[in-house]
Amino acid sequence: MTGDRAGDYRILHEAALRDYLADVPDLVALLGAEPVSWSITEVGDGNLNLVFIVRGDRGGVAVKQALPYVRLVGESWPLPLSRAHYEYLALSRQAELAPGLVPALLHHDEKLALTVMELLEPHVIMRKGLVAATHYPRFVDDITTFMARTLFFTSDLARSAAEKKQAIAAFAGNHALCKITEDLIFTDPYRIAEQNRWTAPYLDGLAASLRDDMDLHVAISRLKLKFMASPEALLHGDLHTGSIMVTGSQTRVIDPEFAFYGPMGFDVGAVLANLLMAYFASAGHERMPGERAAFEGWLLETVEAVWTEFSRKFLDLWRAGAAGDAYPASLFTGAQGAARLEAERQAYMQRLFADTVGFAAAKTIRRIFGLAHNIDFELIEDPRKRAISEARAVRLARAMMVATGTFPAIADVTGAARKLRDWQPDFATA
Repeated sequence: MTGDRAGDYRILHEAALRDYLADVPDLVALLGAEPVSWSITEVGDGNLNLVFIVRGDRGGVAVKQALPYVRLVGESWPLPLSRAHYEYLALSRQAELAPGLVPALLHHDEKLALTVMELLEPHVIMRKGLVAATHYPRFVDDITTFMARTLFFTSDLARSAAEKKQAIAAFAGNHALCKITEDLIFTDPYRIAEQNRWTAPYLDGLAASLRDDMDLHVAISRLKLKFMASPEALLHGDLHTGSIMVTGSQTRVIDPEFAFYGPMGFDVGAVLANLLMAYFASAGHERMPGERAAFEGWLLETVEAVWTEFSRKFLDLWRAGAAGDAYPASLFTGAQGAARLEAERQAYMQRLFADTVGFAAAKTIRRIFGLAHNIDFELIEDPRKRAISEARAVRLARAMMVATGTFPAIADVTGAARKLRDWQPDFATA
């Protein structure tokens, strides 16, 4: 599909969007006043879609429309509009499982690949808040509730085999978005790829070393295989701090257009990776040495608390009497059965933690050498300072990926990050 029209689809710019919304009575009632007086502002700063904020005298809404191509690249990279369908499906399911932690859905138009949602104000994109060294006291409780409930209740631990297979099938068509992940996260950073970029010339040597590192190639390929072949639960699929909107008292998860059934550790690892990247980037945003020390301490505490609380909540849901076809209760009766099942739960979580560590590493490396980068690093104006922060993050990520077993607990991850906080890379030999 090229251009503005194909079939019933058309790209709605300001005037067309105003006319469209004016024909939806519920939205007119919510916005108020005459449509001609509504303010409409395009605010999309992501890689794929158009996003508008529409305000009337009574209220406002957010409008998201998928484009038939990757916005970051242009029409040379076409992309199916069906991703809007999967995003709507995912948001609907997440709203059921984790109420109050995703934006309310107000209207959806399948043909136009368009969704209208509640306007989140005064929420900000979490990544921007972290660059500004803002603390978010509700974040741990909210994000761990979101992940524990959306992952557990869509898994074989909570669902029948038939229900699970039907759910997998419902999202199986979102393979084009999965392909983006498979290429941009698990493949391109480790080879010469046209769209790769990094902080040159400082990271040139490190980029070359990734392309020659066979231990890393094996590790990332194993993670890619798990991503493709382990439909454990319904994933958000892109759960980074740019897909989370926050205030001091609220958290909302947005943009699940990459949703599919995959390995749980991918979502959990994405959250941890972005917190760790914010930690390493923090030094580059300092105006005076040590001024962000308290914030950096909070970030590492948050990394630890996210895993600890997620694990606790996930296990609590499992212990509450899971009705899934995995681990049938009839096989674990009596005191001995209960003890063996609890041991198996702990082993399950240890395997999930290992996956989380590996996927967190993959998410880190792609943001430094791949196509789409984080403003955590990108807003560091001095390129050498930026490269130092990025090199520290990559050093930890490589260890997490190729020597995952040396990180048996979350404190091992934060401890290693803390040790690298002041490490000075030698770019001449990196």
